[in-house]
Amino acid sequence: MNLERPTAPDPYELLPRVPDLDVTSESFADGDTLPDEQVYDDWGFHGGNVSPQLSWSGAPDGTRSYAVTCFDPDAPTPSGFWHWLLVNVPVDVTSLPAGYGSVDAELPEGVRQIANDFGTEAYGGAAPPAGDRPHRYMFAVHALDTDDLGLGERASAAVTAFNLGAHTVARGVLTAMYAAPSA
Repeated sequence: MNLERPTAPDPYELLPRVPDLDVTSESFADGDTLPDEQVYDDWGFHGGNVSPQLSWSGAPDGTRSYAVTCFDPDAPTPSGFWHWLLVNVPVDVTSLPAGYGSVDAELPEGVRQIANDFGTEAYGGAAPPAGDRPHRYMFAVHALDTDDLGLGERASAAVTAFNLGAHTVARGVLTAMYAAPSA
């Protein structure tokens, strides 16, 4: 596979500016290498496939819910790769424990995981092609002006991102890096 390509821009820099949320994690610091616990557990990877712990603060007045996403803009596709989409998180929730994005997670009523680009309604860990440059895994928390994005049962990641853009009043991004070992 030819992996020669320019570096993708930061997708959040291409969106209208909104106030910043402060996002932190006990699992990793901004700019760190993503721990093996957050790496995929298939496709030749042997990670934990566990969503990281995340906390956030600084939401503006009028915030009615949150969404949490993980996006890899460096995937060798024209559209990047969605690893996690969690929506309808209640406004009084400002942290998630590690593992919250598992397939069998017992989520509060109304909270949904949208199918990621692996095709699962869960967190899917880092899985870049072997020999590729380090990828950015951008964990974003979006403060929203609605408590329901109105997504259909089979909403895609792209439709979810579109609706997030229409309702985001603040956002914070925590980025970790990961490169697969060479084959």
